[in-house]
Amino acid sequence: MRLSLLAVGRLKSGPERELVERYRQRIEGMGRSLGVAGLDMVELPESRARRDDDRRAEEASVLLEKAGSFAIIAFDERGKSPTSEEFANRIRHWRDEGRAGLACIIGGPDGLDPKIRQKAELVVSFGALTMPHQIVRALVAEQLYRALTMIAGHPYHRAGHDDS
Repeated sequence: MRLSLLAVGRLKSGPERELVERYRQRIEGMGRSLGVAGLDMVELPESRARRDDDRRAEEASVLLEKAGSFAIIAFDERGKSPTSEEFANRIRHWRDEGRAGLACIIGGPDGLDPKIRQKAELVVSFGALTMPHQIVRALVAEQLYRALTMIAGHPYHRAGHDDS
C-alpha cells in the first residue's frame, strides 16, 4: 500500500519541514516490512480564485485527482478524533483488504471543500483549535509513523494507563 500526504500550500524550509522529513524517512524504513511503500509528499499550489468557495472547489478537484483510487483520510476540524489505536486499526484494515494506497489530505488556508469530506473514508480532527498547515503536516506524518509502529508491534507507542 502506498502512502501519500497531499497538502495545499508549500512547506518552507525550517524545523517543520525537517520534522516532516524525519517522519517520512522513518515511515519508509518501517513500512517496507509491513507492505507499506514510503510516504509521498505532494504539495499543491493554492488556488488564485477570488471567492473562498471557488478556491476550495478548485483545490478539491486537484486533491481528488491526485488521490485517485486511494482511500482518503481528510484532516479537518469538523472530523472525529480517533485514538491512535483506532487510527492504526483503520490503516491496518485498508492494507489487509489490499487497498492500493492511502491519501492523507490537508487543505489550504480556506479549509476543505465539502466534496473532500464527503469522499473521505475518514475525517480526522486534531481538535477544535485552528492550526497552521505546517504543524498539521508534522502531526499527520507522526501519526502515520505511530500507526505503522503499532501495526509492527514496535514499542514506540506507549498507551496511557487508566489508574481508576
